[in-house]
Amino acid sequence: MQDLNVTIIQCELAWEDPAANLSFFNRCFDRSMQPTDLVVLPEMFTTGFSMNARVLAQEMNGAAVEWIRNTSATHHVDITGSIIVREEGRHYNRLLWAKPDGSLHIYDKKHLFRMSGEHEVYSAGSQRITVELKGWNIRPFICYDLRFPSWTRNAGNQYDVAVYVANWPAPRSMHWRTLLKARAIENQSYVIGVNRVGQDGNGLPYDGNSSIIDPLGTVLYQQKDEPSIHTASLSYETLTAYRESFPAWMDADHNLALHGKNEM
Repeated sequence: MQDLNVTIIQCELAWEDPAANLSFFNRCFDRSMQPTDLVVLPEMFTTGFSMNARVLAQEMNGAAVEWIRNTSATHHVDITGSIIVREEGRHYNRLLWAKPDGSLHIYDKKHLFRMSGEHEVYSAGSQRITVELKGWNIRPFICYDLRFPSWTRNAGNQYDVAVYVANWPAPRSMHWRTLLKARAIENQSYVIGVNRVGQDGNGLPYDGNSSIIDPLGTVLYQQKDEPSIHTASLSYETLTAYRESFPAWMDADHNLALHGKNEM
């Protein structure tokens, strides 16, 4: 199996300004990025973490969906991140996963952050997804999902990489760093966590700490405070060798981990 190259973009987000944010990401892609297979953007990458869904939500034929599809095709790379979507009268914090062939996978955030009233504005998702890329199985989640290990349990090694896109505020930064490592260790998988930096329109500060963590819990990359674009290569040999030498996954409580529907 080939190694997997992943690029993470940690950045400030223009508050509730989709045009400015898409323009910024266009500039990121127009730079000389290292060769990569997957680019991961933050949660709500067009707006910041806003509860103003009635004004900001887009339909699935809107500009942001068109942008991620076109950018994926133009640069021949998978791209993922979440936006605010309106569908059948409901609003979703929806992760989009675009592939160069034009196909699109979606994941609606399961755990809505009640402390900001997200559960009163958005509808929760109920289905996990697994996306295949170069033979790797990758499962994406959104921010607050990180706190709920039963939802993210890797029963039977269903996935090789967990991706968390987030707007995780600096006051709880220690939780973010700790839980990312915990999810990698308990699930014997790589973990990619992409957070933002700067301050949002509500005055909340973000210190990034976007991370790439291997299945043993070793932090391969972590950047605090500063915007950054970083590409790392994930070793399939490291993943499989560790699972074979320390097969804790074989003793997992699979029946507890499989609640909720999985889609491949």
